Amino acid sequence: MEQGLLEKTGKPLDYWIGIVADSGIDKHKAIIDFLKAEHGFTYGFANFVALKARKSDAGSISDSDLLTKQYQGKETLKPIYDKLVAEIEKFGSDITRTPKKDSVSMIRKRQFALIKPATKTRIDLGLKLPDEPAVGRLENSGPFGAMCTHRVRLSDCSEIDAELIGWLNAAYQQAG
Repeated sequence: MEQGLLEKTGKPLDYWIGIVADSGIDKHKAIIDFLKAEHGFTYGFANFVALKARKSDAGSISDSDLLTKQYQGKETLKPIYDKLVAEIEKFGSDITRTPKKDSVSMIRKRQFALIKPATKTRIDLGLKLPDEPAVGRLENSGPFGAMCTHRVRLSDCSEIDAELIGWLNAAYQQAG
């Protein structure tokens, strides 16, 4: 996106962040409107610059800060997350963990799992298992939509059992 911005406008991202700072505008929508009206930006580029100027995109926040924020007020769920990650990392050294604002993607060649603290008492584990029927605790993807094919709700470390690890491993294998 940054390279596209440079090609489209002839100016680098830092230049546009400076323009936004000099404008004194600090609200996201107002920045977008300003860049569109005053500089002819498309919505996509204006949104990108607004996110970067306000440091509100996931890419402007460190992985550890993203994770800390996800579990703020949900600290009792962190041991479940930690145990899931420990089990997943046993599958191989080719896994990339990608924290986002509200979840963590587990990726091999493709995403195979998504760990999201859904409520103060539950983690939703999304899995990509296209050939697996949704039965019992292996539910349809629900709020994950197309990102995952299934969801497992976890509220205790004891629920990370052989069955769940088997599903995780199957998703990992299929993502390679």
